[in-house]
Order: sequence, then C-alpha cells, then structure tokens
Amino acid sequence: MRVIEPSELLIKDDGSIYHLHLRPEQLADVVILVGDPGRVETVASFFGEIECKVSNREFYTITGKYNNKRVSVVSTGIGTDNIDIVVNELDALVNIDFATRTIKPEHKKLTLVRLGTSGAIQGDIPLGAHLLSAISVGFDGLLNFYGNRDSVCELELEDEFKHHVGWNPKLTSPYFVSSSKELLDLFAGFTIAGTTISAPGFYGPQGRVLRLPLADPNINEKIESFEHNGVKITNFEMESSALAGLAKLLGHDATTICTIIANRVNKTALANYSQAVNEMIEKTLKCLLP
Repeated sequence: MRVIEPSELLIKDDGSIYHLHLRPEQLADVVILVGDPGRVETVASFFGEIECKVSNREFYTITGKYNNKRVSVVSTGIGTDNIDIVVNELDALVNIDFATRTIKPEHKKLTLVRLGTSGAIQGDIPLGAHLLSAISVGFDGLLNFYGNRDSVCELELEDEFKHHVGWNPKLTSPYFVSSSKELLDLFAGFTIAGTTISAPGFYGPQGRVLRLPLADPNINEKIESFEHNGVKITNFEMESSALAGLAKLLGHDATTICTIIANRVNKTALANYSQAVNEMIEKTLKCLLP
C-alpha cells in the first residue's frame, strides 16, 4: 500500500490540508463552489445553522446546515489552476487517511456544484438566465496533465470542434467533459442546459480586445457557429471544465450553474445581477437539500 509522501500531500500541524486549511471533519458531503470569496457569505446566509468558518488566501469555507442537512460552501478564486487545488484537496479530505497517508479502502463520493456568472455566446440566451453546463470545454489544458483523461472526455466532440474552428496547434488541445447526469436531471427545472467553455483568461482567451490583437480575430464567430449532433457552445467562464474533468476522474458528482450576466453576441450586460444570482443560489440549495 502506497504511503503518500509529505512533499505530495501537505498536511499542517493542526491536521488541516495545506491550501484549504480544512480538517476532514469540517467538510460536508455536499459542497457549493463559488469563485468570489465574498459570495461565500451570500450562500451561507441561506443556512439555518453555521458550524465553522475557515479562511486562507482566496479559499474561504463555511460549513453549516440548510433544511437541517449539512453543506459546505467553498470559494475557489478565479481559474482552473485553483480548481485543481480545490478539487484535489476536497477529495483528499474524504478519501485519504491523514494519519497513515494512505488511500481509504472505501471511496466516498462528494457532490460538487459550482455557482458562478458567465457570458453567453448565443444571441437567444437571455440575460439573467441560469445556465447548466451539461458539457464543459477546457481551453485551459489542465486535464491533459492527468492519466486516463480520454476515459472521461467526449472525444468525437473534441475532434469535430478542433476541425471546425481550425484549432491553432500552438494552443493546448481542448477537452470536452459531460457533467453528472444525476445533477443535470436534478437542476433541469430551473436551468437552460448548455455547453460551456472554460477559458484560461478573461480577455484574449475569450475573444476580448483592448490593446492587444487576437491570434485569430474570428475565433468567437467560429465558436458561435459550431454545432455537432445538436451540441452548440453557449457560454464562456473560467472554471467548469477542470471541475467536471477532475470530479469524474476522482469519482464525484459535479456540475456548474451560471447566471448569464452578459451576452457577447448582442453586446449587452446585466447592470445589477445580484437578485438573479441569489435566485440561483436559493433554487440550487432547494434542489440539493430538499
């Protein structure tokens, strides 16, 4: 049995994992993920009871109860690199014995739901809509560093997409991962299902131009026009692909729901989106923890 070395799994003197600063007993089996640490308190405001609050850098966790059922909300910060830290450490908290540094014989499955904001790239998606990422597309390349990535990816979609947009070989190869079917069914009542690109940046990687020109000025038009077996790209954000891919490799249920706050095709934006985000949070909690 492998003993995981201290250089690979960093555990602090108080028994907490390195980045999240959480101890295993402080994490619930249902976890809401948000990018903004400030949104953690917003989600927790719906809880009936607060058990603990733990903060380190951009990672802020509150564990409590909603409808008398235990739930944690964790902030990830921006980007799939942070999702790599968060998902691996959440898994370690439940599936690695910190005392012996060995993998536990019985696997525990977490439910991971990311709640965020996003920009639509189809003109018919309304501002304020709640979009469920049935498929997530990684422009970030993170999953390509892990073994068996093909086993959780939609390989035909990957090939068709790269051919359609004329994928630049200097870029990392994109990957397509489907969300948990159970969660897609659970949230179908208040969401629009779509296919979400996770970009490794907010400006150039999402086709925005300020002072720097794009390598491919027509990339967003190519993305918008892609369709294969009814699958169209619906929106940009920056985290869902790594969440979907790592969760599937590690045996957890995961998906992403985003409030649409801008439409890149129509050049419109939602000036005040806090009400729409709060509606998304409340509806998600009611579905997860009825």
